[in-house]
Amino acid sequence: MSTKRVTIYDTTLRDGTQGTGISFSVLDKIRVAEKLDDFGVDYIEGGWPGSNPKDAAFFEEAAKRNWKHAKLTAFGMTRRGKLRVEDDAQVQMLLDAKTPAVCIVGKTWPLHVTEVFQVSLDENLAMIRDTVVHLKKHGREVLYDAEHFFDAYKEAPEYALATIKAASDAGADLVVLCETNGGNLPGFIADVTGKAIAHLGKPVGIHTHNDCGLGVANALAAVEAGAVQVQGTINGYGERVGNCNLITAIANLQLKLGINVVPDLTRLRELATFVAELANVAPDIRAAFVGDAAFTHKGGLHVHAVQKLARTYEHVDPALVGNSRIISVSDMSGQSNILAKAEGLGFELKKGAPEVQAVLTTMKQLESEGYEFEAAEASFELLMRKATGKYKPLFELLEYHCSYRRAGDSRLDKCEATVKLKVGGEDSYTVAEGDGPVNALDAALRKALAPFHPGIRDIRLEDYKVRIINSQQGTAARTRVLITSTDGKKSWGTVGVSDNIIQASWLALVDSFEYRLGL
Repeated sequence: MSTKRVTIYDTTLRDGTQGTGISFSVLDKIRVAEKLDDFGVDYIEGGWPGSNPKDAAFFEEAAKRNWKHAKLTAFGMTRRGKLRVEDDAQVQMLLDAKTPAVCIVGKTWPLHVTEVFQVSLDENLAMIRDTVVHLKKHGREVLYDAEHFFDAYKEAPEYALATIKAASDAGADLVVLCETNGGNLPGFIADVTGKAIAHLGKPVGIHTHNDCGLGVANALAAVEAGAVQVQGTINGYGERVGNCNLITAIANLQLKLGINVVPDLTRLRELATFVAELANVAPDIRAAFVGDAAFTHKGGLHVHAVQKLARTYEHVDPALVGNSRIISVSDMSGQSNILAKAEGLGFELKKGAPEVQAVLTTMKQLESEGYEFEAAEASFELLMRKATGKYKPLFELLEYHCSYRRAGDSRLDKCEATVKLKVGGEDSYTVAEGDGPVNALDAALRKALAPFHPGIRDIRLEDYKVRIINSQQGTAARTRVLITSTDGKKSWGTVGVSDNIIQASWLALVDSFEYRLGL
């Protein structure tokens, strides 16, 4: 293992959300940040304070949390032209975010400076220096992102180098070279990165985009040339075709270059799937290292060879990244994942135990029906409780019914749900109204359980996501519902799958209550 130190800077919550179809609620952003922190990412860029209410709310909420490892980072830009840095509101908002680190982006390309910003080249250098000095004066760690650095170097190498020298001399803790348009090749990236390091006399970071499909390759080329930080996003989410995919980059850094960047690489697949679920994006089955197909062998010569000597068709052991080999003749695939998750939940199980096989068989069946458990950890724990005999249902369902009535003139718009249960040997029958069928069902179930489980009053639903699984079936497609709940102290996710969205919602809702009230 190399002794070189490379830090990981995640910008999923800012750069990643600029990708088409990617959106996170404030709660989603908090959950992703906590997952990244737990995984061992060094910097988590939470967003641009003041740019929108969601980012402002995130930083406000994040300030209340304890971060174990990662440095929360606010993103912004240099002061505006012809304005004192002390008078620039967006620079002040960076300080108001109260993050230990701040990342600011500045202009490197003369074309951008004079034509878009419409300031002189000298004023641009002053904007960079003034902002870095101001942020350092207020005790922040400052990372300076040199936008369009590589394209700028092609046209005006002396000025491109002058901009990063201005940031470095002003006290920036790290200058990051940005391959903003994603159009350069690894050889050029490595060459220019080396020249930038030589010019500054200190290491740099690298921030790449994937427009040529080379985001990860360019980042690795920069690291081999001396870069000491890789910026990117989980699953490569980002503007246009995306950013450097940190999932792939981390695996390559650790397994191929021997640079230890995170403490436990076996959680890599779990992280990729978790973020995909919260982004409401189907995971890429062909994703390197972590995709379902990454270590799948379909038959014939490949299967025969892999069963005798895995490395004939596998470049790494899938278990190293939390994945598993899939061979149609094998019924043992996946036990290590079950055991690892069970240990994290406090269940003492041994490989080959009947309970492990029962969980594995159930999971495979449920996953074939459309279930995903990575962002539904509470549903998975319930599955473990059932397999180990530690599960006790809160109630027996006798019947539930939902109705929705709307008059053509819109004067009647009403949702109602009835629930019949047997709780503690007693029958319970309740009716409730809601803003929609799921809300009405939630209200009726709460009313039925409250006399027996008063703790249900502390539980509230924070988020509700719907994913259509087999969209080719049209309105008959299966639906996956992911619910996030909280009791004010912690949050948890549950999942339900059905051809009927009401039933899928019911399953996720019941899991949420059983998880919390059955503890």
